[in-house]
Amino acid sequence: MAFAVSTGTAKKGRRGAAVTPSMNVTPLVDVVLVLLIIFMVVTPLLVKQMSVRVPEKAKDTAPPAAANEVPIVLMVKNGGAVELNKAPIALDAIAQELTRVTAGRSDRIVFFGAEPLVTYGEAVAALDRAKSSGATVAVLTER
Repeated sequence: MAFAVSTGTAKKGRRGAAVTPSMNVTPLVDVVLVLLIIFMVVTPLLVKQMSVRVPEKAKDTAPPAAANEVPIVLMVKNGGAVELNKAPIALDAIAQELTRVTAGRSDRIVFFGAEPLVTYGEAVAALDRAKSSGATVAVLTER
């Protein structure tokens, strides 16, 4: 902090001249500019680069299905009705029927789907029964 001394029309006291404080911001600006320059120089050096080698995508990940094997699709319809390859089936009979259908197949994959208005509980109940049959359940994501 700097002090300015005024000598004209000041109150006359014991010392004769009044001292009024004033703020000098020049050193503050100098320090801030030096810090700014330091950060501008150091910041590009902080960038870390890492090389990543991504494995190539396999051309065909799914095993080829036999020509005569039809995919097994378990679908839950609106209202809780369940269909296995478009044939209606009771909810309690899903595990037994899937075990019977997948017994002679090389792959035991069952595709599971549900219509948009099916409740979560109905879909999970059918999905749990399908998993309990021992088959691999794949969820359909598109119509």
